[in-house]
Amino acid sequence: MAGPPVTGNPVVSPVMLIGQAPGPKEIEANKPFAWTAGKTLFGWFSRIGLEEDVFRSRIYMAAVCRCFPGKSSRGGDRPPSREEVANCADWLQRELHLLRPKLVLPVGKLAIEQFLPVTKLDEVISKQYSVSMGTFTADLIPLPHPSGASTWHRTEPGKSLLQQALHLIRAHPAWREVCR
Repeated sequence: MAGPPVTGNPVVSPVMLIGQAPGPKEIEANKPFAWTAGKTLFGWFSRIGLEEDVFRSRIYMAAVCRCFPGKSSRGGDRPPSREEVANCADWLQRELHLLRPKLVLPVGKLAIEQFLPVTKLDEVISKQYSVSMGTFTADLIPLPHPSGASTWHRTEPGKSLLQQALHLIRAHPAWREVCR
């Protein structure tokens, strides 16, 4: 993996967003979701009350891995390997236990898999889960990855399931708290 590590703003928040890993543009900008996927992601959140700058100042943003995993042989960004995920797991666990969020938003299959078994996104997107984090419990509302390479969130049933997930987020007390 290539650094430097990318992290969100150090904000105390009842909501934590967890992505997969930064891409090369995020390394350049030194912030998560700084490029095409970020435009899509922040478009979703603006529809439910938070524009990008406000989101970044009120929501804690983390990732399964903090460094860029590199390119795949097919040209896209390579997902982190199991070993890379394991090597980075302590960081995420420590953040979760320090912040004790009320609502966790894992973005993409790799992030969702850190909390729930996932075979197909259709089975987990649009649902809210209560997940024990050892010393506390948090609600979890999974989201698809907003990648431009993915059509899942732009075609059915993904499009409708995404809307249902955004509705759940907008109705959650922790989201309403950060939207004040």
